[in-house]
Amino acid sequence: MTDTLTGLVQIQDGPGVPYELAVVVGDEIFAPPEQLAGLDLMAVLADWDTAGGLLRTWTPERRVGPLAGTPLAAPLTYPNKVICAGANYRDHMKEMGLADPPADARPFFFLKPPTTTVTGPGAPVPMPSGPDVRLDYEAELGVVIGHRVRDVSAEQALRHVAGYLVANDISARGHFRRKDPLGPPFGFDWIGHKGHDGFCPTGPAFVPHWRVADPQRLAIRTWVNGDLRQDSSTSQMLVPVAEQIAALSRVMTLEPGDLVLTGTPAGVAAATGDFLKVGDEIRIEIEGLGVLSNRVTSGRDGGRPSN
Repeated sequence: MTDTLTGLVQIQDGPGVPYELAVVVGDEIFAPPEQLAGLDLMAVLADWDTAGGLLRTWTPERRVGPLAGTPLAAPLTYPNKVICAGANYRDHMKEMGLADPPADARPFFFLKPPTTTVTGPGAPVPMPSGPDVRLDYEAELGVVIGHRVRDVSAEQALRHVAGYLVANDISARGHFRRKDPLGPPFGFDWIGHKGHDGFCPTGPAFVPHWRVADPQRLAIRTWVNGDLRQDSSTSQMLVPVAEQIAALSRVMTLEPGDLVLTGTPAGVAAATGDFLKVGDEIRIEIEGLGVLSNRVTSGRDGGRPSN
């Protein structure tokens, strides 16, 4: 076992039980430094410079238990914003039959409701009701903001990243196009497409930025029931992480704990037609960040997702 911190997790022993911040070291979980005891990750991120400096020199002492089998909540509960980039991987655009974008292409963003879509490892993905759902998975690199920032340049943007996590941008493809729009500008339903309960599984851990040498050189893969569906790299991003942060900061103030999902690579069910069914297990792995697993449940079985 290495004595180097590999991530932060939030443990939750049952519904309604407060989250307990803990530190992952290899395949073991340890109690956090005394100064961070009793805090959740959002509170830690409120003064990330101090907490990050503390964690970089911290030595594990009190072991909590093995990572395997420990009940984990979402590592970040709850970000003020969940901002998602669409059509941001070259290989995904190609599989969807989209033309090569111009060299100066600007990112496209949409939002997910934070407190009802964000769930953790092992949480259910409830199948929405209706005859034409076409439930899809999207493996995504999640970027967690560490400072309050506005109008930052791309050259300075990564200095304001606290860390990274694995995310799954679940999508109801059949709910995207409205059958009764008021007019052509209102023909798309992004809330019905992206905003259902449980549509943003995250985890297993928040990985501090110093553990990721280059966010544009990470392998990213998805399996459904053991079948490899997505196999790509974050190098395929059309708009890199730094440029996404810069673009967002020109529109809004980014705050500590904001979560930016940076797009998905090729291999989604929208391209293959092999959509998710109740009982399917989705497993996403991003190099250096861990593995996130969730299972699709019926709306009746899943109910409102909990961490």
